[in-house]
Amino acid sequence: MAIQLDDKNFDKEINSEKPILVDFWAAWCAPCRAIAPILEEIEKEDGEKIRIGKLNVDEYPDIASRFKIFSIPTLVIFKSGKELGRMVGAAPKSKLKQFIEESLK
Repeated sequence: MAIQLDDKNFDKEINSEKPILVDFWAAWCAPCRAIAPILEEIEKEDGEKIRIGKLNVDEYPDIASRFKIFSIPTLVIFKSGKELGRMVGAAPKSKLKQFIEESLK
């Protein structure tokens, strides 16, 4: 189950040693809703190497602005507070998994 991120836990989660893929999304965004079940599948399959977090940009616009999120969905992988990779837009599962693998190298 994806971690629901907010202004209280966001910095703690992205500063963890275990990588986290943050899904910057909004409820009205159809592509965001389309990739949500794919991200859940990836978390079940690859949860030992990466966590999934979701941040609603409508509820936390300051965090989205801080990371220059201009389009959604935007997926950003963080480890120890550093951005390892960024992908904008929806994609099939194979491309999402490739993005994760390449970002974690």
